[in-house]
Amino acid sequence: MRAWLSVIVLICSVVPLVAGATDEPPQALAVTDALTLRELDLREQRDPSSPHPGFGLRQMLDASSSSPISNDRLFALPAMAGLAAALDDAVASYRNAAATARWTVVDRDKLKAPTARFVLAGIASRLDRGYVAADSCGEVRLIYRPVHTAAAGSQRLPMTLNLVLRARGGDGAISCREVAQRWLAAAAWPQTGADRARRLIAGDGPLAPLGPAAIDRLEINLQIATAGDAIAGEFRADYLMRVFRFDPATGRYQAAPMENQIDRDRLVADPELGQAFKHWLLQPQQLAAFDGGTLIIPDMYLARDAIAATPTAFSHAAQRPAAGLVGPATSDPLISDADIVAALQRAAESGVALQSVHSPAGFERRLNDITCSGCHQTNGIGGFHFPGTDWTAEPSHGIAAPGSPHFVADQQRRGAIIAAIAGGRTPDFARGFTDRPELHGGIVGDDAPRGGWGAACGLPHAGEVDPSFRNWTCAAGLSCQPAGGAPAFPIGMCFVAPR
Repeated sequence: MRAWLSVIVLICSVVPLVAGATDEPPQALAVTDALTLRELDLREQRDPSSPHPGFGLRQMLDASSSSPISNDRLFALPAMAGLAAALDDAVASYRNAAATARWTVVDRDKLKAPTARFVLAGIASRLDRGYVAADSCGEVRLIYRPVHTAAAGSQRLPMTLNLVLRARGGDGAISCREVAQRWLAAAAWPQTGADRARRLIAGDGPLAPLGPAAIDRLEINLQIATAGDAIAGEFRADYLMRVFRFDPATGRYQAAPMENQIDRDRLVADPELGQAFKHWLLQPQQLAAFDGGTLIIPDMYLARDAIAATPTAFSHAAQRPAAGLVGPATSDPLISDADIVAALQRAAESGVALQSVHSPAGFERRLNDITCSGCHQTNGIGGFHFPGTDWTAEPSHGIAAPGSPHFVADQQRRGAIIAAIAGGRTPDFARGFTDRPELHGGIVGDDAPRGGWGAACGLPHAGEVDPSFRNWTCAAGLSCQPAGGAPAFPIGMCFVAPR
Protein backbone atom coordinates (compact mmCIF):
# COMPACT_ATOMS: atom_id res chain seq x y z
CA MET A 1 0.00 0.00 0.00
CA ARG A 2 2.85 2.40 0.77
CA ALA A 3 4.16 1.86 -2.75
CA TRP A 4 0.77 2.75 -4.19
CA LEU A 5 0.72 5.91 -2.08
CA SER A 6 3.87 7.01 -3.91
CA VAL A 7 2.07 6.53 -7.23
CA ILE A 8 -1.05 8.31 -5.98
CA VAL A 9 0.94 11.29 -4.73
CA LEU A 10 2.71 11.61 -8.08
CA ILE A 11 -0.63 11.49 -9.93
CA CYS A 12 -2.21 13.99 -7.56
CA SER A 13 0.67 16.34 -8.28
CA VAL A 14 -0.79 17.04 -11.72
CA VAL A 15 -4.52 16.37 -11.22
CA PRO A 16 -6.67 19.27 -9.96
CA LEU A 17 -8.08 18.42 -6.54
CA VAL A 18 -10.80 21.03 -6.87
CA ALA A 19 -13.54 19.46 -8.95
CA GLY A 20 -13.95 21.48 -12.12
CA ALA A 21 -10.79 23.52 -11.55
CA THR A 22 -8.98 24.91 -14.55
CA ASP A 23 -5.40 23.89 -15.27
CA GLU A 24 -4.45 27.47 -16.08
CA PRO A 25 -4.34 30.25 -13.49
CA PRO A 26 -6.00 33.59 -14.29
CA GLN A 27 -3.68 35.84 -16.30
CA ALA A 28 -3.90 38.43 -13.52
CA LEU A 29 -1.99 36.08 -11.23
CA ALA A 30 0.66 34.33 -13.29
CA VAL A 31 2.48 34.26 -16.62
CA THR A 32 2.49 30.74 -18.05
CA ASP A 33 2.19 31.16 -21.83
CA ALA A 34 5.19 29.54 -23.51
CA LEU A 35 5.88 32.21 -26.15
CA THR A 36 5.37 35.03 -23.64
CA LEU A 37 7.94 33.47 -21.34
CA ARG A 38 10.36 32.90 -24.21
CA GLU A 39 10.28 36.58 -25.12
CA LEU A 40 10.65 37.70 -21.50
CA ASP A 41 13.66 35.39 -21.17
CA LEU A 42 15.47 35.97 -24.48
CA ARG A 43 14.08 39.39 -25.56
CA GLU A 44 14.38 38.47 -29.21
CA GLN A 45 12.09 41.38 -30.17
CA ARG A 46 13.73 44.07 -28.06
CA ASP A 47 13.92 47.43 -29.84
CA PRO A 48 13.81 51.16 -28.99
CA SER A 49 10.04 50.99 -28.54
CA SER A 50 10.42 48.13 -26.05
CA PRO A 51 13.72 48.71 -24.20
CA HIS A 52 13.15 46.65 -21.04
CA PRO A 53 15.93 44.00 -20.89
CA GLY A 54 13.62 41.21 -19.75
CA PHE A 55 14.03 38.57 -17.08
CA GLY A 56 16.49 35.94 -18.24
CA LEU A 57 18.99 35.01 -15.53
CA ARG A 58 21.64 36.79 -17.57
CA GLN A 59 19.76 40.08 -17.27
CA MET A 60 19.01 39.54 -13.58
CA LEU A 61 22.36 38.23 -12.31
CA ASP A 62 25.02 39.03 -14.93
CA ALA A 63 23.99 42.05 -16.97
CA SER A 64 27.49 42.31 -18.50
CA SER A 65 26.92 39.11 -20.48
CA SER A 66 25.67 39.45 -24.04
CA SER A 67 24.07 36.01 -24.36
CA PRO A 68 22.02 33.61 -22.22
CA ILE A 69 24.17 32.46 -19.34
CA SER A 70 25.06 28.77 -19.24
CA ASN A 71 25.18 27.02 -15.89
CA ASP A 72 28.95 26.61 -15.84
CA ARG A 73 29.26 30.40 -16.08
CA LEU A 74 26.37 31.01 -13.69
CA PHE A 75 27.84 28.95 -10.86
CA ALA A 76 31.27 30.49 -11.48
CA LEU A 77 29.99 34.02 -10.83
CA PRO A 78 31.50 35.41 -7.60
CA ALA A 79 28.02 36.38 -6.43
CA MET A 80 26.92 32.74 -6.69
CA ALA A 81 29.88 31.18 -4.86
CA GLY A 82 27.87 30.50 -1.70
CA LEU A 83 25.09 28.79 -3.61
CA ALA A 84 27.53 26.71 -5.66
CA ALA A 85 29.33 25.57 -2.50
CA ALA A 86 26.05 24.67 -0.80
CA LEU A 87 25.07 22.47 -3.75
CA ASP A 88 28.48 20.79 -3.83
CA ASP A 89 28.39 20.03 -0.11
CA ALA A 90 24.85 18.65 -0.19
CA VAL A 91 25.50 16.42 -3.21
CA ALA A 92 28.74 15.14 -1.65
CA SER A 93 26.87 14.25 1.54
CA TYR A 94 24.33 12.15 -0.36
CA ARG A 95 27.01 10.51 -2.48
CA ASN A 96 28.82 9.45 0.69
CA ALA A 97 25.60 7.86 1.93
CA ALA A 98 24.64 6.32 -1.41
CA ALA A 99 26.42 3.00 -0.83
CA THR A 100 24.34 2.16 2.25
CA ALA A 101 21.09 3.97 1.48
CA ARG A 102 20.98 3.06 -2.24
CA TRP A 103 20.42 6.66 -3.18
CA THR A 104 20.37 7.77 -6.81
CA VAL A 105 21.97 11.20 -6.50
CA VAL A 106 21.41 14.11 -8.87
CA ASP A 107 24.02 14.51 -11.60
CA ARG A 108 25.86 17.61 -10.40
CA ASP A 109 28.11 17.71 -13.46
CA LYS A 110 25.12 17.81 -15.81
CA LEU A 111 23.52 20.52 -13.69
CA LYS A 112 26.66 22.67 -13.93
CA ALA A 113 27.47 21.84 -17.55
CA PRO A 114 28.01 24.46 -20.29
CA THR A 115 25.17 22.72 -22.14
CA ALA A 116 22.68 23.49 -19.36
CA ARG A 117 21.01 26.74 -18.43
CA PHE A 118 18.12 27.98 -16.31
CA VAL A 119 15.11 28.90 -18.44
CA LEU A 120 12.30 31.22 -17.32
CA ALA A 121 9.43 28.79 -16.69
CA GLY A 122 6.84 31.07 -15.11
CA ILE A 123 6.11 34.31 -13.29
CA ALA A 124 3.77 34.43 -10.31
CA SER A 125 2.19 37.53 -8.83
CA ARG A 126 2.16 37.10 -5.05
CA LEU A 127 0.57 40.27 -3.76
CA ASP A 128 -1.10 37.93 -1.26
CA ARG A 129 2.29 37.93 0.49
CA GLY A 130 1.91 41.59 1.42
CA TYR A 131 1.64 40.71 5.11
CA VAL A 132 5.34 39.77 5.16
CA ALA A 133 6.59 43.23 4.16
CA ALA A 134 3.79 45.72 3.60
CA ASP A 135 6.08 48.37 2.07
CA SER A 136 6.92 46.06 -0.84
CA CYS A 137 3.26 45.19 -1.59
CA GLY A 138 4.06 41.51 -1.68
CA GLU A 139 6.18 39.71 -4.23
CA VAL A 140 6.61 38.75 -7.85
CA ARG A 141 8.40 35.46 -8.36
CA LEU A 142 10.52 34.63 -11.39
CA ILE A 143 10.66 30.85 -11.61
CA TYR A 144 13.47 29.16 -13.55
CA ARG A 145 14.03 25.49 -14.41
CA PRO A 146 17.34 24.12 -15.75
CA VAL A 147 17.32 22.53 -19.20
CA HIS A 148 20.20 20.37 -20.42
CA THR A 149 20.65 20.25 -24.19
CA ALA A 150 22.39 17.39 -26.00
CA ALA A 151 22.33 15.79 -29.44
CA ALA A 152 19.40 13.62 -28.38
CA GLY A 153 17.35 16.67 -27.41
CA SER A 154 16.66 18.76 -24.33
CA GLN A 155 16.03 17.45 -20.83
CA ARG A 156 14.65 19.28 -17.83
CA LEU A 157 16.70 18.76 -14.69
CA PRO A 158 15.01 18.37 -11.28
CA MET A 159 15.71 21.80 -9.83
CA THR A 160 13.94 25.13 -9.47
CA LEU A 161 15.56 28.51 -8.93
CA ASN A 162 13.22 31.23 -7.74
CA LEU A 163 14.12 34.93 -7.82
CA VAL A 164 11.78 36.72 -5.43
CA LEU A 165 11.24 40.37 -6.33
CA ARG A 166 9.60 43.19 -4.39
CA ALA A 167 6.35 43.79 -6.29
CA ARG A 168 6.76 47.60 -6.34
CA GLY A 169 10.25 47.37 -7.79
CA GLY A 170 13.56 48.50 -6.41
CA ASP A 171 12.63 52.17 -5.95
CA GLY A 172 9.03 51.67 -4.82
CA ALA A 173 7.93 54.52 -7.07
CA ILE A 174 4.36 53.27 -7.56
CA SER A 175 1.71 52.50 -4.97
CA CYS A 176 0.48 49.07 -3.97
CA ARG A 177 -2.92 49.96 -5.38
CA GLU A 178 -1.43 50.77 -8.77
CA VAL A 179 0.59 47.54 -8.75
CA ALA A 180 -2.62 45.55 -8.19
CA GLN A 181 -4.52 47.55 -10.81
CA ARG A 182 -1.82 46.84 -13.37
CA TRP A 183 -2.06 43.09 -12.75
CA LEU A 184 -5.86 43.17 -13.04
CA ALA A 185 -5.71 45.25 -16.22
CA ALA A 186 -3.31 42.75 -17.78
CA ALA A 187 -5.90 40.00 -17.36
CA ALA A 188 -8.13 41.70 -19.94
CA TRP A 189 -5.47 42.19 -22.60
CA PRO A 190 -6.10 40.24 -25.82
CA GLN A 191 -2.43 39.85 -26.72
CA THR A 192 -0.62 36.53 -26.50
CA GLY A 193 2.94 35.36 -27.02
CA ALA A 194 5.67 37.92 -27.62
CA ASP A 195 3.13 40.73 -28.00
CA ARG A 196 1.85 40.04 -24.51
CA ALA A 197 5.39 40.01 -23.16
CA ARG A 198 6.01 43.46 -24.64
CA ARG A 199 2.86 44.81 -22.97
CA LEU A 200 3.78 43.31 -19.59
CA ILE A 201 7.09 45.20 -19.60
CA ALA A 202 5.79 48.38 -21.26
CA GLY A 203 5.76 51.54 -19.16
CA ASP A 204 2.33 50.85 -17.67
CA GLY A 205 2.73 47.06 -17.41
CA PRO A 206 2.93 45.19 -14.09
CA LEU A 207 6.47 43.97 -14.82
CA ALA A 208 7.84 47.36 -15.92
CA PRO A 209 9.20 48.44 -12.50
CA LEU A 210 11.01 45.15 -11.95
CA GLY A 211 14.66 44.35 -12.49
CA PRO A 212 17.81 43.34 -10.57
CA ALA A 213 17.33 46.16 -8.02
CA ALA A 214 14.02 44.59 -6.96
CA ILE A 215 15.53 41.22 -5.94
CA ASP A 216 14.77 40.36 -2.32
CA ARG A 217 16.16 36.84 -2.24
CA LEU A 218 17.05 33.76 -4.24
CA GLU A 219 15.52 30.36 -3.41
CA ILE A 220 16.44 26.89 -4.64
CA ASN A 221 14.59 23.60 -4.61
CA LEU A 222 16.58 20.59 -5.86
CA GLN A 223 15.50 16.97 -6.04
CA ILE A 224 18.84 15.87 -4.69
CA ALA A 225 18.29 12.12 -4.45
CA THR A 226 15.78 9.32 -4.93
CA ALA A 227 15.61 5.80 -3.56
CA GLY A 228 13.45 2.78 -4.28
CA ASP A 229 10.76 2.29 -6.90
CA ALA A 230 7.26 3.75 -6.88
CA ILE A 231 5.71 0.61 -8.39
CA ALA A 232 7.81 -2.27 -7.09
CA GLY A 233 8.33 -1.11 -3.51
CA GLU A 234 9.21 1.78 -1.27
CA PHE A 235 9.94 5.08 -2.94
CA ARG A 236 11.43 8.26 -1.51
CA ALA A 237 12.61 11.53 -3.00
CA ASP A 238 14.55 14.13 -1.03
CA TYR A 239 14.48 17.81 -1.97
CA LEU A 240 17.12 20.29 -0.84
CA MET A 241 15.70 23.73 -0.05
CA ARG A 242 17.82 26.84 0.61
CA VAL A 243 17.37 30.62 0.66
CA PHE A 244 20.08 33.18 -0.18
CA ARG A 245 20.07 36.94 0.28
CA PHE A 246 22.44 39.39 -1.38
CA ASP A 247 25.11 40.83 0.91
CA PRO A 248 26.26 44.22 -0.46
CA ALA A 249 29.40 44.08 1.69
CA THR A 250 30.68 40.95 -0.03
CA GLY A 251 28.82 41.22 -3.33
CA ARG A 252 27.59 37.65 -2.86
CA TYR A 253 24.40 35.76 -2.15
CA GLN A 254 24.72 34.35 1.36
CA ALA A 255 22.67 31.61 3.02
CA ALA A 256 19.86 33.12 5.10
CA PRO A 257 17.24 31.86 7.56
CA MET A 258 14.32 30.26 5.74
CA GLU A 259 10.93 31.79 6.44
CA ASN A 260 9.14 29.76 9.14
CA GLN A 261 11.48 26.78 8.64
CA ILE A 262 11.61 25.81 12.31
CA ASP A 263 15.02 24.49 13.39
CA ARG A 264 13.49 21.46 15.07
CA ASP A 265 16.73 19.76 16.03
CA ARG A 266 18.07 22.87 17.74
CA LEU A 267 14.79 23.55 19.57
CA VAL A 268 14.71 19.98 20.88
CA ALA A 269 18.41 19.95 21.84
CA ASP A 270 18.35 23.33 23.60
CA PRO A 271 15.67 23.24 26.35
CA GLU A 272 15.90 26.96 27.05
CA LEU A 273 15.45 27.89 23.39
CA GLY A 274 12.68 25.32 22.98
CA GLN A 275 10.73 26.65 25.95
CA ALA A 276 11.14 30.22 24.70
CA PHE A 277 9.70 29.20 21.32
CA LYS A 278 6.82 27.35 22.98
CA HIS A 279 5.94 30.32 25.20
CA TRP A 280 6.08 32.72 22.23
CA LEU A 281 4.00 30.56 19.89
CA LEU A 282 1.17 29.79 22.34
CA GLN A 283 0.33 33.44 23.06
CA PRO A 284 -3.15 34.40 21.76
CA GLN A 285 -1.83 37.03 19.34
CA GLN A 286 0.59 34.53 17.80
CA LEU A 287 -2.10 31.84 17.62
CA ALA A 288 -4.36 34.19 15.67
CA ALA A 289 -1.67 34.68 12.99
CA PHE A 290 -0.73 30.99 13.17
CA ASP A 291 -4.35 30.02 12.53
CA GLY A 292 -4.55 32.32 9.51
CA GLY A 293 -1.24 31.17 8.03
CA THR A 294 0.30 34.65 8.33
CA LEU A 295 2.61 34.01 11.28
CA ILE A 296 6.24 35.12 10.82
CA ILE A 297 8.54 33.24 13.20
CA PRO A 298 11.61 35.15 14.48
CA ASP A 299 14.94 34.23 12.89
CA MET A 300 16.36 32.95 16.19
CA TYR A 301 14.18 29.84 15.88
CA LEU A 302 14.83 29.16 12.19
CA ALA A 303 17.07 26.91 10.10
CA ARG A 304 19.15 27.89 7.06
CA ASP A 305 18.59 24.67 5.13
CA ALA A 306 15.98 21.95 4.88
CA ILE A 307 15.42 18.57 3.30
CA ALA A 308 11.85 17.82 2.28
CA ALA A 309 11.42 14.04 2.18
CA THR A 310 8.46 12.74 0.17
CA PRO A 311 6.02 11.09 0.38
CA THR A 312 5.38 11.79 4.07
CA ALA A 313 2.31 14.06 4.00
CA PHE A 314 -0.10 11.49 5.45
CA SER A 315 2.00 10.43 8.40
CA HIS A 316 3.70 11.53 11.61
CA ALA A 317 7.06 10.59 10.07
CA ALA A 318 10.28 11.81 11.63
CA GLN A 319 11.00 13.63 8.35
CA ARG A 320 8.08 15.99 8.97
CA PRO A 321 9.39 19.35 10.25
CA ALA A 322 7.12 19.40 13.33
CA ALA A 323 8.00 15.86 14.46
CA GLY A 324 9.32 16.02 18.02
CA LEU A 325 7.84 19.46 18.56
CA VAL A 326 4.21 18.40 18.54
CA GLY A 327 2.15 15.29 17.80
CA PRO A 328 2.66 11.56 18.35
CA ALA A 329 5.96 11.18 16.44
CA THR A 330 7.70 11.13 19.83
CA SER A 331 6.45 10.22 23.31
CA ASP A 332 7.43 13.56 24.84
CA PRO A 333 6.98 16.40 22.31
CA LEU A 334 8.02 19.95 23.15
CA ILE A 335 4.37 21.08 22.95
CA SER A 336 1.90 18.55 24.36
CA ASP A 337 -1.74 18.10 23.40
CA ALA A 338 -2.67 19.52 26.81
CA ASP A 339 -0.55 22.61 26.09
CA ILE A 340 -2.38 23.11 22.80
CA VAL A 341 -5.87 22.65 24.25
CA ALA A 342 -5.09 25.15 27.01
CA ALA A 343 -3.65 27.67 24.52
CA LEU A 344 -6.68 27.38 22.23
CA GLN A 345 -8.94 27.97 25.23
CA ARG A 346 -6.96 31.06 26.27
CA ALA A 347 -7.16 32.42 22.74
CA ALA A 348 -10.94 31.93 22.67
CA GLU A 349 -11.32 33.64 26.04
CA SER A 350 -9.31 36.61 24.78
CA GLY A 351 -11.65 37.04 21.82
CA VAL A 352 -9.59 35.35 19.09
CA ALA A 353 -11.92 33.66 16.57
CA LEU A 354 -9.94 30.79 15.05
CA GLN A 355 -11.00 29.57 11.60
CA SER A 356 -8.67 26.65 10.87
CA VAL A 357 -6.99 25.26 13.99
CA HIS A 358 -9.48 23.71 16.42
CA SER A 359 -7.56 20.74 17.83
CA PRO A 360 -4.08 19.34 18.55
CA ALA A 361 -4.17 17.55 15.18
CA GLY A 362 -4.97 20.82 13.41
CA PHE A 363 -2.18 22.55 15.33
CA GLU A 364 0.29 19.89 14.20
CA ARG A 365 -0.87 20.18 10.59
CA ARG A 366 -0.51 23.95 10.60
CA LEU A 367 2.93 23.83 12.26
CA ASN A 368 4.06 21.57 9.44
CA ASP A 369 2.48 23.51 6.59
CA ILE A 370 3.82 26.96 7.52
CA THR A 371 7.36 25.63 7.01
CA CYS A 372 9.06 25.49 3.61
CA SER A 373 9.62 21.73 3.71
CA GLY A 374 6.20 20.94 5.19
CA CYS A 375 4.39 22.94 2.52
CA HIS A 376 6.50 21.21 -0.13
CA GLN A 377 5.60 17.78 1.24
CA THR A 378 1.89 18.49 0.80
CA ASN A 379 0.75 16.93 -2.49
CA GLY A 380 4.40 15.94 -2.97
CA ILE A 381 5.43 18.09 -5.90
CA GLY A 382 8.73 19.80 -6.60
CA GLY A 383 9.38 23.34 -7.72
CA PHE A 384 7.50 25.43 -5.17
CA HIS A 385 4.22 23.89 -6.38
CA PHE A 386 4.95 25.35 -9.82
CA PRO A 387 6.67 23.09 -12.40
CA GLY A 388 6.16 25.88 -14.91
CA THR A 389 6.10 25.88 -18.70
CA ASP A 390 8.93 24.33 -20.73
CA TRP A 391 8.95 26.35 -23.93
CA THR A 392 12.17 24.62 -25.05
CA ALA A 393 10.45 21.22 -25.35
CA GLU A 394 8.40 19.72 -28.14
CA PRO A 395 4.67 20.28 -27.48
CA SER A 396 4.15 16.53 -27.01
CA HIS A 397 6.72 16.55 -24.20
CA GLY A 398 5.33 19.57 -22.37
CA ILE A 399 3.89 19.69 -18.86
CA ALA A 400 0.12 19.21 -18.68
CA ALA A 401 -0.40 21.95 -16.08
CA PRO A 402 2.07 24.61 -14.91
CA GLY A 403 1.00 24.44 -11.26
CA SER A 404 0.24 21.89 -8.58
CA PRO A 405 -3.27 21.26 -7.19
CA HIS A 406 -2.37 23.53 -4.28
CA PHE A 407 -1.40 26.30 -6.71
CA VAL A 408 -4.62 25.95 -8.71
CA ALA A 409 -6.88 25.80 -5.66
CA ASP A 410 -5.30 28.90 -4.11
CA GLN A 411 -5.93 31.18 -7.10
CA GLN A 412 -9.33 32.35 -5.88
CA ARG A 413 -7.91 33.58 -2.58
CA ARG A 414 -4.98 35.28 -4.27
CA GLY A 415 -7.29 36.94 -6.79
CA ALA A 416 -9.57 38.26 -4.05
CA ILE A 417 -6.57 39.87 -2.35
CA ILE A 418 -5.40 41.57 -5.56
CA ALA A 419 -8.94 42.84 -6.19
CA ALA A 420 -9.16 44.24 -2.66
CA ILE A 421 -5.83 46.06 -2.98
CA ALA A 422 -6.79 47.43 -6.41
CA GLY A 423 -10.06 48.72 -4.96
CA GLY A 424 -8.38 50.44 -2.03
CA ARG A 425 -9.79 47.97 0.50
CA THR A 426 -7.94 46.22 3.31
CA PRO A 427 -7.25 42.65 2.14
CA ASP A 428 -7.71 39.52 4.22
CA PHE A 429 -4.37 37.73 3.89
CA ALA A 430 -5.44 34.67 5.89
CA ARG A 431 -5.28 31.28 4.18
CA GLY A 432 -6.51 27.80 4.86
CA PHE A 433 -4.32 24.74 5.22
CA THR A 434 -1.97 23.93 2.38
CA ASP A 435 -3.89 20.67 1.88
CA ARG A 436 -7.17 22.53 1.26
CA PRO A 437 -6.27 26.18 0.53
CA GLU A 438 -9.73 26.98 -0.82
CA LEU A 439 -11.37 26.42 2.57
CA HIS A 440 -11.19 29.75 4.35
CA GLY A 441 -13.88 31.93 5.85
CA GLY A 442 -13.06 34.91 3.69
CA ILE A 443 -13.83 33.18 0.37
CA VAL A 444 -16.28 30.35 1.00
CA GLY A 445 -19.18 32.17 -0.66
CA ASP A 446 -18.45 30.66 -4.08
CA ASP A 447 -20.31 27.68 -5.51
CA ALA A 448 -17.33 25.83 -6.99
CA PRO A 449 -17.43 22.10 -6.22
CA ARG A 450 -14.68 20.99 -3.85
CA GLY A 451 -13.04 17.75 -2.80
CA GLY A 452 -12.14 16.25 -6.18
CA TRP A 453 -10.33 12.95 -6.75
CA GLY A 454 -7.19 12.82 -4.60
CA ALA A 455 -8.11 15.79 -2.39
CA ALA A 456 -7.22 15.69 1.29
CA CYS A 457 -10.24 15.01 3.47
CA GLY A 458 -11.19 14.58 7.11
CA LEU A 459 -11.07 10.86 7.92
CA PRO A 460 -13.62 9.68 10.49
CA HIS A 461 -12.48 7.76 13.55
CA ALA A 462 -15.10 6.18 15.79
CA GLY A 463 -17.64 8.03 13.69
CA GLU A 464 -16.10 11.47 14.30
CA VAL A 465 -13.94 13.71 12.12
CA ASP A 466 -11.33 15.87 13.85
CA PRO A 467 -12.75 19.41 14.36
CA SER A 468 -9.94 21.01 12.34
CA PHE A 469 -10.79 18.92 9.26
CA ARG A 470 -14.56 18.62 9.60
CA ASN A 471 -15.23 20.67 6.46
CA TRP A 472 -12.77 18.68 4.36
CA THR A 473 -15.43 16.68 2.54
CA CYS A 474 -15.35 14.84 -0.79
CA ALA A 475 -17.31 15.58 -3.95
CA ALA A 476 -20.29 13.44 -4.95
CA GLY A 477 -19.33 9.86 -5.80
CA LEU A 478 -16.13 9.99 -3.77
CA SER A 479 -15.41 9.00 -0.19
CA CYS A 480 -12.61 9.77 2.27
CA GLN A 481 -10.28 6.79 2.52
CA PRO A 482 -7.00 6.14 4.40
CA ALA A 483 -3.84 7.01 2.48
CA GLY A 484 -0.72 4.90 2.62
CA GLY A 485 -2.06 2.35 5.05
CA ALA A 486 -2.55 4.96 7.77
CA PRO A 487 -6.12 4.40 9.04
CA ALA A 488 -5.35 6.17 12.34
CA PHE A 489 -4.21 9.38 10.63
CA PRO A 490 -6.89 12.13 10.81
CA ILE A 491 -6.59 13.00 7.11
CA GLY A 492 -7.28 10.76 4.14
CA MET A 493 -7.77 11.20 0.39
CA CYS A 494 -10.92 11.40 -1.73
CA PHE A 495 -11.28 8.35 -3.95
CA VAL A 496 -14.13 6.55 -5.69
CA ALA A 497 -16.35 5.09 -2.99
CA PRO A 498 -15.86 1.33 -2.55
CA ARG A 499 -18.78 -0.82 -3.69
